[in-house]
Amino acid sequence: MLKNTVKIDPLENEAIYIIREVAAQFEKPVLLFSGGKDSITLVRLAQKAFYPSKIPFPLLHIDTGHNFPETIEFRDRLVKELGLELIVRNVQDSINQGKVKEEVGKYASRNMLQTTTLLDAIEEFKFDACIGGARRDEEKARAKERIFSVRDDFGQWDEKNQRPELFDMLNGEIELGQNVRVFPISNWTELDVWLYIEKENIEIPSIYFAHKREIFLRDGLIWSAKDDIVFRDENEEVLEKVVRFRTVGDMSCTAAVFSDATDITTVVQEIRESTLSERGARIDDKRSESAMEKRKQQGYF
Repeated sequence: MLKNTVKIDPLENEAIYIIREVAAQFEKPVLLFSGGKDSITLVRLAQKAFYPSKIPFPLLHIDTGHNFPETIEFRDRLVKELGLELIVRNVQDSINQGKVKEEVGKYASRNMLQTTTLLDAIEEFKFDACIGGARRDEEKARAKERIFSVRDDFGQWDEKNQRPELFDMLNGEIELGQNVRVFPISNWTELDVWLYIEKENIEIPSIYFAHKREIFLRDGLIWSAKDDIVFRDENEEVLEKVVRFRTVGDMSCTAAVFSDATDITTVVQEIRESTLSERGARIDDKRSESAMEKRKQQGYF
């Protein structure tokens, strides 16, 4: 356990430093919150950064309307228990306003539609810094991100026009209309996050642990069949299996994994032994070789 603690403490210190720099350098920051393990970890880090005061900025959830119910229930309970301000903006509103078009078909998803809703929320509240839980180990496009990642006045990301971050010096100077995405746990791995959750005894949604669920198989992935969100052909057989989710994005693009891990200790052990990427169960990343990078260039998280 000491070995794990030695590794985690510098990461925690770095993340707290980054969060405090955001509060010091920006006028109107916000924490992007999905109810997933990474954003829950960010909330704990923000608590520590400003203790005994409350977190001095709101949480923002871009709700696709296709979130796992367990995640939404947990989100609402957490913000109530901690007395946090939560702003929710809905992708459905963007669809109703004709700003984005609902996808149809076998692989339809609202995940990509979140970008418009997010950019509208940033403009509505004039947020100049959005704190997110992305990590460099998740995907190759995210590995290119700076800690302070500047976005232009259209919310777009130019990976070739970013600032050097030498000696942990974070430059929050931005021009009118620009904003910054901030990634305090950028240098963490999936295992680091779980070790921190274990160390801090942080509660997370039950969906992360093994449970019985009606599922069906498609393209080598395990899809939830408990709802009407995920398209299912009539010939795709529904089975009841014990599964869990390693990531909890939009239901339409987030698959499960077979697992017997019912608590944090066994989840940590399972991740240590896994040879598959955490985002290997995210179908949105498989649309093209550069799917994530293109979404980020357009203003995605």
